[in-house]
Amino acid sequence: MDKKSIALIKEELKAATVTELPFVIEKYQEDERSGVQALLTKAKKQIEKLEQEKARIEKLREYENRYEEEYEYICGIDEVGRGPLAGPVVACAVILPKGCRMLYINDSKQLSEKKREALCAQIKEEAVAVGIGMVGPGRIDEINILQATYEAMRQAIENLSVKPDILLNDAVTIPEVTIRQVPIIKGDAKSISIGAASIVAKVTRDHLMEEYAKVMPEYGFDSNKGYGSAAHIAAIREYGLTPIHRRSFVKNLLTEEK
Repeated sequence: MDKKSIALIKEELKAATVTELPFVIEKYQEDERSGVQALLTKAKKQIEKLEQEKARIEKLREYENRYEEEYEYICGIDEVGRGPLAGPVVACAVILPKGCRMLYINDSKQLSEKKREALCAQIKEEAVAVGIGMVGPGRIDEINILQATYEAMRQAIENLSVKPDILLNDAVTIPEVTIRQVPIIKGDAKSISIGAASIVAKVTRDHLMEEYAKVMPEYGFDSNKGYGSAAHIAAIREYGLTPIHRRSFVKNLLTEEK
C-alpha cells in the first residue's frame, strides 16, 4: 500500500488539535522519509512550547491559587498611560473565572499588537466581569497623574458588573477603597488577573489614541499613542497643544505662555 504523501501528512498535522497531535505523531513515527520526520520534529516542538506555556501560566497563577479558596471573585487591576504627554490614563479591572488558565496572558508590553488584540477579545468573552476607568488630561493637570490613576482605578472597580472580594493591584494600594487589596510589584508579569487587566487597558487606550489621530493627524497619535517621541514633540512645537495634551506634562516644551 502506498504511503500517504508528505503534503497530506502536513495537512493532517496542521488540522490536528493539541490533544490529537501526539496521536498523529505516533501514527507516522515509523515513516523514515526525511520530510515526514522534519514535520514530526516540528510538531513535537509545538507540543513542547505549549507545555512550557502551560507551566508559565501555572506560575502566573501564584496569587490566584493563594486566594481562590477564600474568595469567590478575585479582581486584577492595572493601568496604562501614566507617562504620555497626551490622552487619558486608562485603568482596567478584570475578574477571571475561577481556575482560569488562559494561555499567553502576560504583561501587555511583552506582547505584540496582534496578540494583545486577540487576547483582549478573548478576555472580554470569557471574563466574569471587566470594568474600565478613564481620567482625561484636564483632570490629570488638576489633581496630578498619581491621583488621576487612583481615580481611574476606582472607576474601573465601580464599573464591574459584580463586586470583587479581593483586589490584586499592580504595585499600588488604591485610596478610598474598602475591598481588601494586595499590591504586587510588577504584578502584570506575576498575576494572570493583573496581566489580563493590563492587556484590556492597553488595547482600550491604544484604540482611543488611534481615533484621536484621525481628527489630529499632525501629532502621530496612532503610532506614538501620546508618548513623547521626537516627532510628537516637534509637532507640539510646530502646531501647539491640542485639547488632549496634558499641559502639566508639556509646560517646558513650549516657550509661549499657557
